[in-house]
Amino acid sequence: MNEARFALVLGASGGIGEAVCRQLAAAGWSLYLHYNSNKQQLALLLKDLQKDYPNLEFLSVQADFRSEQAAAELASKIQGLQAIVVANGQAVVKLLSDTTDVEMAELWRVHMQNPARLVSLLSAKLRKHTVSYVLFIGSIWGSAGAAGEVMYSAVKGAQHAFVKAYAKEAAYSGVRVNAIAPGWIDTRMNQEFSSEERQMVLEQIPLLSVGTPQEIANMVEFLLSGKADYMTGEIVQINGGWYM
Repeated sequence: MNEARFALVLGASGGIGEAVCRQLAAAGWSLYLHYNSNKQQLALLLKDLQKDYPNLEFLSVQADFRSEQAAAELASKIQGLQAIVVANGQAVVKLLSDTTDVEMAELWRVHMQNPARLVSLLSAKLRKHTVSYVLFIGSIWGSAGAAGEVMYSAVKGAQHAFVKAYAKEAAYSGVRVNAIAPGWIDTRMNQEFSSEERQMVLEQIPLLSVGTPQEIANMVEFLLSGKADYMTGEIVQINGGWYM
């Protein structure tokens, strides 16, 4: 019997993270499912996965990435590992002049410092495999920038830069490092916007529709499937033509 393939999905209780977990499980991956505070949502997902895929392993792991020690605490809970999917995050929608020092620091730790440190701490486990994967869920704003989300755009841009740099550094160890940059995805978080705000966005998207978490999950599966192993250092844009 083949050894179980384990992937760590950060932000598994979020809309995109949940879809990614379901898609990877369907593709035969055992999973570490990370969450911060949404324990109830994670428990429902875990129950579904254990029921639908009894031959795979699913383990929940908690860490608050706003904390300086989150990466070290989470790394200590991880055993064998072949892939890391960074799908966690938090948004700050306000003018730069209204963004506090605390919000800036938390955005950096959540999106960049702790994910990068975690990759560093788990890199030896990834290198045990001939091919392994690090995949960030970035953002259209990491490429294009957004007024009203300047600091969020900045940390997402940092993720994209990290992917390009670490892809070069890790290539000799067989680690493929890529990112997906979603546009407007119909998650629980984005459903908080008014119908007028949604319509304004739709008018800017050439395909005249928003994306779904499943469309992001499909690309995650592809990048981790072995069918894209000659790709590394890429930022895959999935945004309906909103940014090219």
